[in-house]
Formats: sequence, structure tokens, C-alpha cells
Amino acid sequence: MVQTGFAPMLFSTEEYAARLAAARVRMQEQGLSALIVTDPANIYYLTGYNAWSFYTPQMVFVPMEGDMILFTREMDANGAFRTTWLDSDNIVGYPERYVHRPHLHPFDWVAYALRARYLIAPATKGCVGLEMDAHFFSPKGYRSLVNALPEWTLVDCFELVNWVRAIKSPAEIQLMRQAAVVTNMAMHAAQDAIEVGARQCDVAAAITNAQIRGTEEFGGDYTAIVPMLPTGESADTPHLTWNNETLEKDQAMIVELAGAYQRYHVPMARTFMTGTPTAQLAHLSQATDHALAAVLETVQPGTPVQELSQVFNRTLFEYGYEKASRIGYSIGVGYPPDWGERTISLRSEDQTLLAENMTFHLMCGMWMDGYGYEVSEAIRVTDSGVETFTSFPRGLVPAGRAGHEAAQSISLLGNPGERAVSNAPGLPGMTPPTNEPRRPATPRFGFTTPEESTLTGSMNIVARNAEAADSDPARPTTPPLESLEDDSDTDHPTKETP
Repeated sequence: MVQTGFAPMLFSTEEYAARLAAARVRMQEQGLSALIVTDPANIYYLTGYNAWSFYTPQMVFVPMEGDMILFTREMDANGAFRTTWLDSDNIVGYPERYVHRPHLHPFDWVAYALRARYLIAPATKGCVGLEMDAHFFSPKGYRSLVNALPEWTLVDCFELVNWVRAIKSPAEIQLMRQAAVVTNMAMHAAQDAIEVGARQCDVAAAITNAQIRGTEEFGGDYTAIVPMLPTGESADTPHLTWNNETLEKDQAMIVELAGAYQRYHVPMARTFMTGTPTAQLAHLSQATDHALAAVLETVQPGTPVQELSQVFNRTLFEYGYEKASRIGYSIGVGYPPDWGERTISLRSEDQTLLAENMTFHLMCGMWMDGYGYEVSEAIRVTDSGVETFTSFPRGLVPAGRAGHEAAQSISLLGNPGERAVSNAPGLPGMTPPTNEPRRPATPRFGFTTPEESTLTGSMNIVARNAEAADSDPARPTTPPLESLEDDSDTDHPTKETP
């Protein structure tokens, strides 16, 4: 493969060639003679094309042999040479009259263009793969292809290119490390902006400013997801953004954000306090931090993904909690509305084996009734352990520049999904919640107490069962359960019903 377009290649010609070759190997394994790529992250990964044009239909046609062809809106195709290295003959724009028409679709025109290039018959030798679960591939687009290309057998490719993206090259890892710098800066901007009396929208503005300004050496990209800021009682729900309400004293604000550079994302979540946390929130944060540390200690090539989930839940169970949802997912290139790769999920059902240079957002969110806690790390699997991309204190982080001390007393409540578990170790006699049927947690994997070194910061390599490393002063001290105060008489808020 040689560069034929005008845009400078972000990666070497050899790397782009290897990506295409890897995609074609998977195509052959799946019996595909051609592939239609509509996910903007996959289009970028294969061709370098990068623009906010994905809100109208676009695709890359990938034959088993020959050149890839980018089809996009005519006004976008005219400038595509500025980002993609494809030859101008392989950048094709469909006419404006096909945009947002009730009885026409751009893929009607694209199908005719493929036929005019004599590309239909070669693709009949096998099936043609479609990204059936891509965010920007519509049922109407699918119907257009079915009607215009009856010779083809159209099938789901099952995130074929996404899976090629799972293992990163050294060049991609370097871009993610640069994105991580922006991530750290954005989270510090959030911390400085969070204070009693500040509006949630002001915090979001500070984060967005930092995300885009980046550093003096390089600026940041727009991120695939806006800052998410569940606050106070609404911290029991993960994907809330912001409003114009002001922050109150002794209130928790969850911040989930990402830094992005050259479309590569490094997310992070932290929980900030404007004062003193409740006892139950303090205990929840300590349990979650400990479980995160246990997972980091477990990461190494060859480990099944399900083991990470099992270790996390085994550790949570020792504190009286369990988590039903996944604890992370594969990350890399991202476009709205998601920075996840939609392939590997860190959950008990996923048997994928970890491999060096896989990258994940290890997302340890616990959303209870009327309160919640999030902490996360973006990680790389190394040849012997794990690298964390970012460096920011964990635990209930004091908001602003001054900060406050966290409370140590505790009472437990639970809810479906992330919840306290009745009769778990250390919780004898706890009354089970009555508003939802409960499935008791069961320890499914032996747990080894992790070294404190697993809580260290940016780009620290942690080998499995590492014996010597510096401890992290930010790690919260967990008092014995029997020594914790009992404030079970507190009137705790519960989830509102719509």
C-alpha cells in the first residue's frame, strides 16, 4: 500500500496495510467477499477519513481484492482528501438531492455507482458483510441496499473491524498516552470548578475548555461523549449530564470524562465531595477502590476477561456489595455517541483472553438508592501486567483547592444491580431490601489481597502479584466493619419513579 492522497498519513503505510490485511483475513474466515463499513471509527481506522459527516449516510466499500472506496455526501467528498490518504478516484460523493428525501436514500445512488464500477459480480462469490449494529447504519439504508443489489447476500459482519482494532500498535498506544495528558488536565479542571455555589453547567464548561485546549504542545479533540455529572441524590444514575443547579455543601458529584487526541480516547471517572460524605458513601467508595485494585492486580496476558469481573465481585462481596453490570470495555478510537469499541466487555460471560496492548476503560461504578460512586482507570495490558494511562487520586476526592476530610461511619442500603447484599460477609443480620427480588451473590473466584502498588498513578507497570512497590497515600483506610458506626435509623432517599 502506498499513499496516493494529499493528506499526511497519521500512521505508516505499513500499518494501514496491516489493518486492511487483518480485516481481509477475518472477512475470509467469515465467508465474506466484500465488506461495507459505516461506523465512523472504523472508517477512520482504515482510511484516516475524519469529519463530522457521519450524520448523513456514508460508507467505505472494502472488496476482498483491490482498492477501498469511500462514499460520502458530495460536499464532504470534495474535502475528504484533507484527511484521508485514499486516491481521489476512490473518494466518491453522492448528489445533494439524495439527502433527507422520504423516498430516496443515498445508498440507492451508491449501489448504482458500485455497479458502474463492475464491483457487484465479484462480491457475489461470497456474502457481503454489513455493520448491522453500527450507530449510523439505518434500517432505511439497509433496505436500499437489499432492493438495489438483489445479487448480494447481505449478512452481519459482527463488528469485524472493531475486533481488528482490539490490539493496539505502539503508535496507537503513544496517541492514547497523549490523550491521557488531556484527561488528567480535564479532571483537574473539574476539581477546581467544583465548589459550593457553582453551577453544574459551569463545571461542564471548565471540563470542555480543558478538553479542547489540551497542552501547549498539542490540542485536544472533541470527545465522543460529553462530560457526565450525576450529582447528589441523582448520583444513583450513571449517564446524566448537567443542568444549571448549584452545588450544595456535603454533596457528591460524579465526573466521567475523557481526553481525546487524534480520535483516540482515554476516559476517567472520579467522585468529588464538597464537604463530608455520608457513612454509607464512604464505605461504598472504600469497597469499590479495593475491588478496582484487585482487578489491576489480576491483569496480565492470557487471563480470561471473565476473571477480572469475578475478582471485582468477589472483593465487593467481602464488603457487602455485588455488581450486576459489566466493569469495563475496550477503548481506542471514538466518535459520537460512544468511545467504547463495542467488542470486549469485562463481565463474567466474556471468555476473551487478555493480550498485550489491549486497552480498556475499567469502569467501577456503583449506583445505589439516592447515592452513588464512580472510579475508573483506562488501562493497557502489558507483557506482564498493567499500565494505567492517567494519574489522579482515587477515593472521595475533595472538591476545589482546599478539600475536606471524609467521614468514617457507615450504614448500608442496596438496590438492583449495584447493591448491598443481605447476609454477606461482615453484614450479619442485615435486613434485606423489600422493593426488589434479590439474587444472592456467590463468591466464584478466589481472591488474593492486592499490594497497595496497584493503586499507583500514571503509566505505572504493575506485574501480577508484585511484591515491591510504593504505596499510594490516596488509598482510603478501611476500618473493620464491627468498628463502624451504625446510622441505620437514617431516613435514606430512594429512587424516584417516573
